[in-house]
Amino acid sequence: MPNQFSKAAVGCALIIVYLAQVASAQTPPPGNQPASAEATTIVVANPTYISIPLEITVNRPAAEVWKRVGKFCDIGEWLRIPCTITSGRDGEFGAVRSVAGEVLVGKTELSYTYTQTVRAGRPYNLYHGTLEARPVTATTSKLVYTLVFDNSMLADDATREKDKTQKTAVFTRALENMKILAEGGTLPPAPARGGR
Repeated sequence: MPNQFSKAAVGCALIIVYLAQVASAQTPPPGNQPASAEATTIVVANPTYISIPLEITVNRPAAEVWKRVGKFCDIGEWLRIPCTITSGRDGEFGAVRSVAGEVLVGKTELSYTYTQTVRAGRPYNLYHGTLEARPVTATTSKLVYTLVFDNSMLADDATREKDKTQKTAVFTRALENMKILAEGGTLPPAPARGGR
């Protein structure tokens, strides 16, 4: 009888230890809990991904075009905004540029792809951009810029369309500036900030 009692006590003790481990594995440590409910709203329940594909013909070979406008921080020149590499090296996987904390996540000889990082308290829209110099002939090429992101967190269809129109205008202007630079020209004076 005492032997059966000890076996039962050991069995109960093991069950209690097991349940305690399961409970502690499901409860994050105090330092890992969000500061507020707002910090947990970065996940979008029903995303709607859109793409904005843009392109422009350039009267230069693709390799020359890429050499002139294809470095990760060249965005500063053709988008006319400050850009520095804040982590890593320009052109290497994982490099981070100061423009929206964008991270280089893919590249080929004549292209790169970047994403914007997750930020606390802000819905994550999976924003990605790809810039590519695509050969057309021995002396001409196309610059292709494609954006992909989730716009479901915007208020309504009108707001989503306005956002898409604004992004299209900004990156069309960027492609036009890249074409000027790649063909050996210089950009006209930048428009005054706020007057876009």
